[in-house]
Amino acid sequence: MIARNTICLWFDGTALDAATFYARTFPDSAVGAVFRAPSDYPAGKQGDVLTVQFTVLGIPCLGLNGGPTFRHSEAFSFQVATADQAETDRYWNAIVGNGGQESDCGWCKDRWGLSWQITPRVLTEAIADPDPEVARRAFEAMMTMRKIDVAAIEAARRG
Repeated sequence: MIARNTICLWFDGTALDAATFYARTFPDSAVGAVFRAPSDYPAGKQGDVLTVQFTVLGIPCLGLNGGPTFRHSEAFSFQVATADQAETDRYWNAIVGNGGQESDCGWCKDRWGLSWQITPRVLTEAIADPDPEVARRAFEAMMTMRKIDVAAIEAARRG
């Protein structure tokens, strides 16, 4: 069944590699149908992988091997809510350790240039705390981090 709304992500010949990595890394993720080009096209040849249907954490996606024209940017990211430090570390290390790169405040990029926010739920709860002083402390602690440190966020929340 074709999803009514699907996120289409542009790749330069690596859609199947990316989809396979996401399916191995995240729960409720899988690679679906792989479609090959029925004839030559600007970014490839007949028989090359043209599109890959896949899901990431239950979100339907389509990887399009459209060539080098368009690149991913931070304007789109997957935000993954994690339960604890172990889950945060697992996803962060999988992305960064597989050719990705770290950024600030829980952001990182995978080796295909897609941005990810690996966000422990405790951080989201802390910066939404009804006490503005608690929210400020947690926010300021986050601003000093790359990968989010759950214990440091909890400590900032306590004051």
